Amino acid sequence: MTVPKYLIQATYTHEGTKGLLKEGASGRRAAVEQVVTGLGGRVESMYFSFGENDVVIIVDFPDPISMAAVSLTVKASGALHTRATPLLTLDEIDEAARRQITFRAPGT
Repeated sequence: MTVPKYLIQATYTHEGTKGLLKEGASGRRAAVEQVVTGLGGRVESMYFSFGENDVVIIVDFPDPISMAAVSLTVKASGALHTRATPLLTLDEIDEAARRQITFRAPGT
């Protein structure tokens, strides 16, 4: 079984940007590492960017509940707007494609 992996895309609010400017990118990386490893996860990569997202992170968590706990806590802070996307391996998609599903499209 693969460990659940997530793509996190975040945009800082006005107050969050002030915090980033004060402590720098390495300070934010340390804060992310602390939260993720505290729940048994691992930060695979973290990049800052400009455009729609300010930061992009790929993390592994032992279970979806850990990801949900982080998401709720971060969103409650008001410093970031985040979106977490589950990432699937090629093998997981191959397995999903082999499953037979009966589906009737709306209106058919």
